Amino acid sequence: MKKVVFFFLLCFAFTSSAQQYKIAEGFKVAFTNPDVSGNFDELTSTSLVFNEANLAQSKLSFKIKVASINTGNGLQNKHARAEEWFDAEKYPYIEFNSSKIEKTAEGYKATGKLQIKGETKEITIPFTFTKKGSKGTFIAKFSVNRNDFGVGKKNAGVADNIKITATIPVIKK
Repeated sequence: MKKVVFFFLLCFAFTSSAQQYKIAEGFKVAFTNPDVSGNFDELTSTSLVFNEANLAQSKLSFKIKVASINTGNGLQNKHARAEEWFDAEKYPYIEFNSSKIEKTAEGYKATGKLQIKGETKEITIPFTFTKKGSKGTFIAKFSVNRNDFGVGKKNAGVADNIKITATIPVIKK
C-alpha cells in the first residue's frame, strides 16, 4: 500500500510542478498604430515559469530594452528613445511582472504590473501557449495607451493606443 501511495505522490509531483523556460531565438515584440510601427529587438526574462495544469505556480516576467526600438527609420528611432517619448537613458527597460495567471476560453490571461518610463500600472494581458515537446510559444495581443505611461505628449500626432503583438518562442531549461 505504501508503494502505491508513494507512486501517486511522485506522479503528482512531476505533473504539478511548474516548468522553467528560457526565451528562444526568433521572438518578436511588435507595436503598431496608424502613425508608427516597428519592433523591440531585445527581450529578456527574469522569470519564465509556466505549467498549464497548475497556473498558481506560473510566473511571467519580461524586460524589453527600450534602446532596441526599431521603426525602420533611424531618425524616428532616435526620437522615440529621447526624453519626450521613452527616455531610454533614464528608463532603459519596459518591464512586466505577472502576479496571477488564469485560464480563459481563448487561452490564458496574465495580470500583473507593467512599468514604462517610470510609471507602473496593473494590466491584464491575454495570451495563448502552444507546446511541442521541450519547446513552446507564447503569443500575446493587447493594447497600451501611451498616455497612461507618459510616453509622448497628448495630441502629439501619434495615436494614443498602441497595439502590441508579442510572439515568444521558448525552450525548457
